Amino acid sequence: MTEAGTAASSAATSLPEPVRQRVLALAAQALGQLPATDIPPPLRRFASFAPAKRAKLSASVLGPILETDDHFRKLTAFEVRREHPELGDAVADGVPVPAADPVEVAALAYLLRPDDWEKQVTAAAAQVPVEAPRAAEEAVNRLSDQLDQARTETRQVRERLREQVNELKAENVTLRRKLNEARQRISGLQSELEERTTQAETADERVDAARAEVERELRKLRARITELEAVEHAARRTAGQERELASTRTRLLLDTLLEAASGLRRELALPPGGELRPADTVAGMEPDAAPVGRTAPDDDPALFDELLSLPQVHLIIDGYNVTKTAWPNSPLHSQRQRLVTALGALVAQRRIEVTVVFDGAELSGPVQLNPPRGVRVRFSPAGVIADEVIRQLVRAEPPGRPVVVVSTDREVAESIIKMGARALSATTLIGRIARA
Repeated sequence: MTEAGTAASSAATSLPEPVRQRVLALAAQALGQLPATDIPPPLRRFASFAPAKRAKLSASVLGPILETDDHFRKLTAFEVRREHPELGDAVADGVPVPAADPVEVAALAYLLRPDDWEKQVTAAAAQVPVEAPRAAEEAVNRLSDQLDQARTETRQVRERLREQVNELKAENVTLRRKLNEARQRISGLQSELEERTTQAETADERVDAARAEVERELRKLRARITELEAVEHAARRTAGQERELASTRTRLLLDTLLEAASGLRRELALPPGGELRPADTVAGMEPDAAPVGRTAPDDDPALFDELLSLPQVHLIIDGYNVTKTAWPNSPLHSQRQRLVTALGALVAQRRIEVTVVFDGAELSGPVQLNPPRGVRVRFSPAGVIADEVIRQLVRAEPPGRPVVVVSTDREVAESIIKMGARALSATTLIGRIARA
């Protein structure tokens, strides 16, 4: 050890207890500000602690390192001086500060090490009250009394445990003896049981054979009963589902026919009565009625509005086909939310049934989506594409109900047209949303 190191170790050893505690507190506070690479390995585990806990738990390790590691002491002094700039500069320059706490001055002088730091530490330490050693001595005496009391209690506990161990040993001996006696009785009973078993084997063989035959028949009957119950349950469930589905389809078709008839009556301005008018007797050729929505191109927004005005119309949308056409640069979750929000406004205006189908293969995790009221959202299950879910939705509708599918996919359009639905391009819906 160098002369400077010997002097520092001697000064640290002779520091009054308040000064030493203040040095450790300042160093512990600076420890939390240093990079991990500048902290000695024994102290790194304390760096993440709270300041009070760090100062308390690292004291026994921090003091010796400050005395021996001059580089770490300098880094600590730099952080302390930055936290206490005025007093730190005065101590570093050797300027006396009468109003300063002598403990604080001595601690800073020990860490900063100016040229006359030993004198500053000695002078400041001389002003520290001498009550600390007495308090420390009283604390030591108090801890010694507590230690003696703890030793007495420990000795008493050991004696009680020793007595309990002796009692358990005696009880163990008794239990072992009883266990041996029980084993002997069991051996005798086993011998007797084997003799009686041998005598009853011939009679039991016939009983066992008959019992086995009965059990086989019972198992067959129970399996048959279980199979019939499962078939009956499946038949009831299928019949119930079919009845419910048929009722729903019939109700939808009836509502469609009623609203279509009402709309046709309003469109053709038919009179409420069914009586014959004089003008009806005049012969002549009547004009053919133009089909609704068939005179406009498929991408005409007016055609889209006419189709939406059909009674009980069901609008089915190929989700990603529309969103990737309208907002190709947006994230998928943003595309989904923008589409269902716009459709919510459309539902509020038209009072129509809307179903949006997204491809489940595009998902990377749980879906966070808040569809508005009236907008049904479906994701295709694993191994099934969204196109197939759209076809299933069209097949599920009763014949005669108007169904409009929005998709630019030609294969989807051709397949749903064969099933009686109407296909519109994604640009038609996008234009309608933009106008809204």
